[in-house]
Amino acid sequence: MAVPHVFIFPLPLQGPVNCMLKLAELLCLHQEIHITFINTEYIHQRLMNYTDVLVRFEKYPNFKFVTVADGLPEDNLRNGEQVEKIIEGVEKVSSPLFREMVMMSTTCAPTCLIVDGIFSFAVDIAKEAKIPLLYFDTISPCSLWTYLAVPKLIEDGEIPFKGNDLDVLVNGVAGMEGVMRRRDLPSFCRTPDIDIPVIKLVIKQGKHIVQAQGLIFNTFEDLEGPILSQFRALCPNIYAIGPLHTQMKAKLSSQYLPNTPTSNSIWKEDMSCIDWLDKQPNKSVLFVSIGSLATMSKAQFLEFWYGLVNSKTRFLWVQRPGSIIGLEDDNNNVPLELVKSTKERGCIISWAPQEEVLAHPSIGGFLTHSGWNSTLESIVEGVPMICVPYFVDQQVNSRYVGEVWKLGLDMKDVCDRATIERMVKDVMDVKKIEFLERAKHMSDLAIASVGEGGSSYQDLDRLIEDIRLMRI
Repeated sequence: MAVPHVFIFPLPLQGPVNCMLKLAELLCLHQEIHITFINTEYIHQRLMNYTDVLVRFEKYPNFKFVTVADGLPEDNLRNGEQVEKIIEGVEKVSSPLFREMVMMSTTCAPTCLIVDGIFSFAVDIAKEAKIPLLYFDTISPCSLWTYLAVPKLIEDGEIPFKGNDLDVLVNGVAGMEGVMRRRDLPSFCRTPDIDIPVIKLVIKQGKHIVQAQGLIFNTFEDLEGPILSQFRALCPNIYAIGPLHTQMKAKLSSQYLPNTPTSNSIWKEDMSCIDWLDKQPNKSVLFVSIGSLATMSKAQFLEFWYGLVNSKTRFLWVQRPGSIIGLEDDNNNVPLELVKSTKERGCIISWAPQEEVLAHPSIGGFLTHSGWNSTLESIVEGVPMICVPYFVDQQVNSRYVGEVWKLGLDMKDVCDRATIERMVKDVMDVKKIEFLERAKHMSDLAIASVGEGGSSYQDLDRLIEDIRLMRI
């Protein structure tokens, strides 16, 4: 009988890689399942530089890394501006190498593929190899659902937008009527020309995703139940196994294995911020991070800084190298008043151990770009959010945080110091108790979902058994 052997291939960006490594480790805990994890050379090198990932996975004899080229020049920044080029590089350069690996494996051939939902090429490879394909879309189901609605939005004339009013309600996304405004749709929907690569890619993804034998999501039933129901009508085999980082900790604890925070970061984490947080009062610090891809202009950056300083709130701010366009290193030419106020009640670092930071008792709020991993980590720790989405799925996530789950405030499309100051004061002071109560309720539901008998616990068990018994 064939040995269960899963090939896992994430989109080569921080968020998807982090997510899929956690899933890989959860599968590795079942020693009869073999895992081959495909990284691009660039991502793999950064993981080796900044994490203990090789040491961590050494304890699993059933796991191995392999690398493929991504087709991009070495000096490409691979930030948010480059996502289309990254996907194009994977399609042109990495996918033929991936196909060859799948087809040429003789000693321990793959019995299942788990790949990012954007990789439409995987459908044909799985068919050729006669093995099941599971798409793991590491964005939120509510965001992916809006992607799948794009053809209908075009057909109904809702995109491209007619006129400039971004507050017009959108009716063409089933289950989201009365919730979504134009400004809450994925950022690519704002294009005046629908004949562009990203729209074509999303339409292609929608056609391919339903051809998989199952869909994996990093979410839980109590958070996105209505949207998961919509997906089950398209693809009955849904595994909602999130929050994955919490699932991981719970499983390691249950097996009496160390469950200390692990990092899958492709940026060097500055641990000194934990010492700084230790000195701050309970729930007094706003954590500020725009993630691993987002960028902002120098003008926006200064508005943010003034808003934070004027709010008189303590803050821990991640200023990722290269994230502020047009600003020289070391924050030269920054007004002295900002520097002085930051010394009094702020801490600026280049990258943070985010899970640890959000779990710290001194954190009372999170000003976030609304990436899905960050949103889930905040939910689990019961930390209210101020959402400043940058692109694609983040516009949808921020709307759900503010309007549907009511776990914070949505600050999209606004970047002035007065609004930033007001929203920071609302979350950290004026409406603090109200937001903390809601956040605590959702945190309890998230943690219960991965506990024994919880919805995500059961879905992960079913996924493992389906892979182990090769019954997908």
